[in-house]
Order: sequence, then structure tokens, then C-alpha cells
Amino acid sequence: MCGIAGYFSKKSDTGYETGLENALKQLSKRGPDAQRIKLCGQVGLGHARLSIIDTSTNGTQPMSDVAERYSIIFNGEIFNYRELRQEFLAGVQFVSGSDTEVLLYLYMKLGKDCLQHLNGFFAFAIYDKADNSLFIARDRMGIKPLLIYEDEEKLLFASEMKALLAFGIPKEINYDSLSLYLQLNYLPTHTSMLHGVRKLNPGSYMLIKADSREEALYYSIPYQESQIQKATAQGYEEAKKTLHGLVEDAVNRRLVSDVPLGAFLSGGIDSSIIVSQAVKHIPKLNTFSIGYSDEPYFDETKYADIVAKHFNTNHTVFKLSTEDMYKNLFDILDYIDEPFADSSAIAVYILCQQTRKHVTVSLSGDGGDELFAGYNKHRAEQRARQNSLVNTVMKAALPAFKMLPKSRNGKVTNFFRQLERYSEGLQLNEHERYRRWCTFVDKGSALALLKQKSLVNDSATEKVMNEVTDCIHKNGSLNEMLLADTRMVLPNDMLTKVDLMSMANSLEVRVPLLDYTVVNFAFSLPFEYKLRDGETKSILKDTFRSELPQEIFNRPKHGFEVPLLKWFRGGLNHLITGDLLKDEFIEEQGIFDVNGVRQLKEQLFSSNPGDVHARIWGLIVFQYWYKKYVL
Repeated sequence: MCGIAGYFSKKSDTGYETGLENALKQLSKRGPDAQRIKLCGQVGLGHARLSIIDTSTNGTQPMSDVAERYSIIFNGEIFNYRELRQEFLAGVQFVSGSDTEVLLYLYMKLGKDCLQHLNGFFAFAIYDKADNSLFIARDRMGIKPLLIYEDEEKLLFASEMKALLAFGIPKEINYDSLSLYLQLNYLPTHTSMLHGVRKLNPGSYMLIKADSREEALYYSIPYQESQIQKATAQGYEEAKKTLHGLVEDAVNRRLVSDVPLGAFLSGGIDSSIIVSQAVKHIPKLNTFSIGYSDEPYFDETKYADIVAKHFNTNHTVFKLSTEDMYKNLFDILDYIDEPFADSSAIAVYILCQQTRKHVTVSLSGDGGDELFAGYNKHRAEQRARQNSLVNTVMKAALPAFKMLPKSRNGKVTNFFRQLERYSEGLQLNEHERYRRWCTFVDKGSALALLKQKSLVNDSATEKVMNEVTDCIHKNGSLNEMLLADTRMVLPNDMLTKVDLMSMANSLEVRVPLLDYTVVNFAFSLPFEYKLRDGETKSILKDTFRSELPQEIFNRPKHGFEVPLLKWFRGGLNHLITGDLLKDEFIEEQGIFDVNGVRQLKEQLFSSNPGDVHARIWGLIVFQYWYKKYVL
């Protein structure tokens, strides 16, 4: 796991070497073990290394072949590198035992077709001196990031926005992206908060030459509902056997490491499955969970303890207090170099921070909800499509639901919040409903927060959202909803969160459920296998039910919540009233409508806060970023 940065200049006298050096300094937490730069005429390559496989200096990057024609910088892991070395590269004289060198020679042999053979997560760049070309690529699911800035003179790329900013790129706010961020609390697809910056899409590559450009997808989830056979009892049982083998193999592949390795364990289904397969190969596996010492409603460590005892792992629990959160809050905000406001990142940061004291690599259960229908919205969508009396009543009851007190911080008030969202969704078609249930507020409410609404190009924002949701059709399969989740929620929220917070602590996190063999198989299954009789992730649970403690199958699903509402009304109130959301600063800044922000603050302290704390957090993250990187 590492950080990469580089440039391709369209003129021979580049002048970007200093920028590359500065960019690499910004990636020191991603790669604390070694930092090197290689200049190749119009191309510069920089690498910050976190040593995982072949920790010797032989694995240091940038790395070149014997003839010095090709040079590579690589962030990630190729888990099948030994098999690839044996199958394709017999006779090559390797100087290291690293997956990086295997990837380099595989590209030399197969070109862009090498991507079809890689099982792992990655972002990498390879320069070919002979034809002055630069090849960059990103893994299938978007686990590792790769940002790009391009103008008439150059193309820059890096693992993080702060590295691109070190080159001195323009810092002009993209209002289209800001309007989407205000709806989602993160940025969807390839978008960026700055004009001129974008992300390379998951499963994509670029081949760059001085006078030409090729950019294309090399992978998309092979989903066609017409080819999915209807569920039968025999088919379900066979599918369970196949799924078990694929998940077990995916976990086993991710155990290769030359440094200490462990696993996150929340006590949920997904992380418990990962641990159940890992302990077959690593007895006394190190496992880690996080809980809240003064917020029992959000604490789920008792379930993690049950699983840890069941598998006899070497389990460590990190119990957090509100004070612990305060101590780390500004370190988190300092590391976020582009607005990202999933508040559960706070807990993930501290989990990674504490885990890094014990291991360098950790397994995670991310991806199970998106692949196998694990969210409440999936169950809600299934019910919403039923022609029932309950839905008729619920649809008509929206005005009454709007009057109920709503908050995520209590069982009853959270239920009222869910009732309102469900009733709102019933007013919409499938496509619109998916978008609404992915957001905290609709497009109109987001625009109302902006002072200069005319700066938002409505057709451009619609195009961005449609890139994600155009797979959802009227009367289509609910598998289409899961496909949309893998395009938007998974890479841009869940995976971004884990990547940011783990890299801030120099910890590599591996996600076995997103092995492409598991992903492909999941989308070959009927939706009815995934959500049966109201039970989410049915086939995943049934496949591993006999191996897991039964207590975890009946537990309520809370998610990785953070008690923001309580903090904003207490110790963090100064950020809202006296600093980042202060009326005077809002007026001076000229981005947000001061009256709109003031209304949010009033709602925060009302008896019916709803989801306003999430919107406030989104504004705080943006404002902190703006002050640090834009002003």
C-alpha cells in the first residue's frame, strides 16, 4: 500500500519536478517507509511506500526493468501475483519478491490486457520510454483512488487531492459538485470539488501520449437480468456452495503479507464471515472492534465479543468516549483534502489508528451490503413495489409523518424518521426513489443553501447522477438497485471512507467480499436469493450460518453511527455558532445563503432535528476544507 504521484508534460521543458517533490511529501502517511522520484524526460514518477510484500529495498519504487525502458509506480496489492509469475513470466530474472515487479513485467508482455488477469486493488502508472507513453489504471471496484488534473500543458495524477494541490493547480470551486455534495455528503462518480480535477473511474485505464489519448473501461459488472435463472430450491443450495468457495478463496488470497495482519470485527454478518474464513489459515487471528463507552445505543461490541470467543481470536476492543472523539476530530478534518462528510469516518479513523498499533494490514467486511441487499432501503424498496393497502395508507400519511419528532439518536425517533422517508419514497417512481433514498435532502433543498444558485448547471448535475442511476428501470429487478449502489455508494462513500481513514494511519485494509469473482457471482444471482421473506443478505447468511454464532443473526442493524447531534448541541457548538458557520463568515465567504444556514442551525436545536445534524456536519467539513485549502 502506497501513495503515487506523477506528471506527463506536453512540452520538453517541464518545470514540474519541484511540484512532484512537494506532492510526494503530502503522501507521507500513505507511504512512510520510503519516498523516491524518477524523472524520465517529459514524465515524472513519484512513490511513497508502505512496505507490505517484500519489505526489502529491492521492492522500492519507482521500479524499472533491466533495460530501463519501462518504469512503474504502484499503489495496492496484486493477490495472485505468484500465479501470474508462474503462468506468464517463466524465465524472467526477477530481482525482488514483490507483486510490483510481476505487474511491471506482465504489462511488458501483455500490454493493457494484463488488467484482465489481475486480482487485487490498485492504482498504478507505467511509463514506456521507447514510445513516450504513460499508462495509468484503477482497480475494478474503485478501492484505490486516482485523481487527475489536466490542462493544455500537462496531465497530473495522484492518490490524493492534496498531492495535486502541491503542484499549484487552480483552486476554483465546482458548484455542480457542491450541489451534489450538499445532497449526499460525498461526491459521486468521477466528480471533484475543484474545476479541472476528476477521478479515474473504477475499472478504467488511460494510455497517454504526446499527441493522443485513449481512455476506456476494461471492466464492468457482468449483469444481465435476462440471463439470471429463476430461483429454485436446488439452485439456491448450489449457489450457497459456490458462494462459500469463492469467499473462502478470496479471504485466503488476502492473507499474503510480510507484516502483521489482522481483521476488523464489528460483530455484524460481513466481518464475522471474513473472520470465520481467516481463522482457518491463521489461528489466534488478531481482531479489533470499536465501541462507545458513554453511548450505549450505538455500542455493538458485545456481538463482536461473541464472535471473537466463538473463533478464539486474539481480540482487542477500543472503547471510545466523547472526549476521545474530540481529541481526534481535527486530525481527521486536517487529513480530508476534499469534502467528505460521512460521519462514521470518525469512528473508522480511530479504529484504524488503534489497530495500526498492533498490525499493518487488516481485513474488512465492506461490500456485503451493496452486493447482497443489506440496507434498510433494499427491504423498503421491495415493499414499496407491492400493491398493498399498507402502502396506500403510508403514502397518504406523509403530512402526519412530517409532524412527528425525528432523530437518529433514539429508537422511537429514528423509527419516525424512517416512516417519513418511506412515505416520501412512495410518492416517486423507482428511479427517483432510489436517488431520494441515497440523499439526505432533495435537489431543491440543497440548492436553497447556495447563495448563487445560477452557478449550478442543472443539466450537468443530472448527467452525473444519471450515470449512476440509469441502470434502474420501471418494473425492473431490484438487482438494478444493487448495481447502482456499486456505482455510487460503494466506491464514493464506503470505500472512500475506509481508504482515507486507513491511509491517514498508514494501515492497509483489504476487502475480500469485493474480490471480482465474488462480485461477478453475486450479480449472477436472482434478487430473491438476497432478500427472502424480509431478511436481508439471505444467501450470504445462509451460506455461513452453520459456522457463525447464532446470536449475531437476530441482532438489530445500527450501522457505524456517530452521536453528532449530542456533540453539536454540546462541546462542538462553538464550530457552529462561533467559527465555521458563523453568520459573518458565511456572508464574507459568499458561497452559502446565510438565511438557509441559519435555518439549519435553528432546526438543530429544535425538538424535531431529523437528519439536520448530518447536513450541519457536511457544511462543517466543507468549511474546514475551504479554509485550509482554498482561502
